Amino acid sequence: MHTLKILFLCTGNSCRSQMAEGWGRHLYPKRYEFYSAGIETHGLNPLAVKVMAEAGVDISTQYSKLLSDLEPIAFDHVITVCDHANEQCPIFTGKAIKLHREFPDPPRLARGAASEEETLSHYRAVRDAIRDYLTTLPADLSSNK
Repeated sequence: MHTLKILFLCTGNSCRSQMAEGWGRHLYPKRYEFYSAGIETHGLNPLAVKVMAEAGVDISTQYSKLLSDLEPIAFDHVITVCDHANEQCPIFTGKAIKLHREFPDPPRLARGAASEEETLSHYRAVRDAIRDYLTTLPADLSSNK
């Protein structure tokens, strides 16, 4: 049986796509293969690592990578998690089905935060929104065949 390969694509592969990859691996360890990449690489965001660890998901060994770093993987689904990646998403040859699910950018939300706790609250909100989306992923994938 073919295991579906799912890519989360974001601008810098530092936060949202990394969280989505982590949640996917945590929630569906044997059902799907999850990957993440960026249009650019900005490095793994340490606050994303921190809030994911709070939720029991370790993404500390993941790293920021470009789509080209994942060649020649043939993805079944490509899910863009920010508008910029959706607009800049390359054309995938073959059978890849492209989906889009926008999530706010935690660093942008946290700009001007008065404390570390306020900063982390923005990251936690996005973390939880991504988790909530991932719990509906099987239905989303089956409705977009």
